[in-house]
Amino acid sequence: MRTDQQPLRLSLFAPEGRMGQAIAAAVAADPGFAIDQDHGDVLVDFSSPAALGKSLDRAVAAGIPILIGTTGLDDFAERRIAAAASEIAVLVAANTSLGVALLADLVERAAKVLGPDQWDIEVVEAHHRHKADAPSGTALHLGQAAVTGRGGESGEERGRSGTGLARQPGAIGYAAIRGGTVAGDHDVMFLGDGERLILSHRAESRAIFARGALAAARFLHGQPAGLYAMRDVIEAL
Repeated sequence: MRTDQQPLRLSLFAPEGRMGQAIAAAVAADPGFAIDQDHGDVLVDFSSPAALGKSLDRAVAAGIPILIGTTGLDDFAERRIAAAASEIAVLVAANTSLGVALLADLVERAAKVLGPDQWDIEVVEAHHRHKADAPSGTALHLGQAAVTGRGGESGEERGRSGTGLARQPGAIGYAAIRGGTVAGDHDVMFLGDGERLILSHRAESRAIFARGALAAARFLHGQPAGLYAMRDVIEAL
């Protein structure tokens, strides 16, 4: 039985990946954590949608929480996550930065105050040239925060739009930029008549995502079965 004085043990599902290496580096600098690939207290998966089933099965079999940082998940993946969350604690985060978690909260608040009639919303994001999905999972998460703020329901399709110039009334537009080594830039633009409100976040290195992942893992340990988000992490800080 682990005591509070012992490091929290993390098992990395994809230790060789970019985020796996970044988390390992963060763990090496924090005595409150340790890497244990065989007997982890929390499983961390930043791999790929195709590998999600294996990581969920591993976490459920071991009876430990899982942090999922994989993006580009489809409806089938969401159903698998929901099934796993009935047995273990599952936290899904398109972005584990604490700053982005706060940004999503601000976007929701702004959308609630400004409303859908006089303000258009555009989400602009930039990532490195190797980023596979576009728009990014973080951009879609921020867009969904705006939909929620406007009174829409989670996953409501009217909160999505393509990157063309035409917009349906109340739809949210997305623009994706790919190039260089950009770790991640996100701007949520509220465009009104005669004024603009722009809420932004700039990621300068993957270290911020790794630090957020450690905070999420610490939050998850000891939580009952259920589905959690980074908002739960920042509310617990």
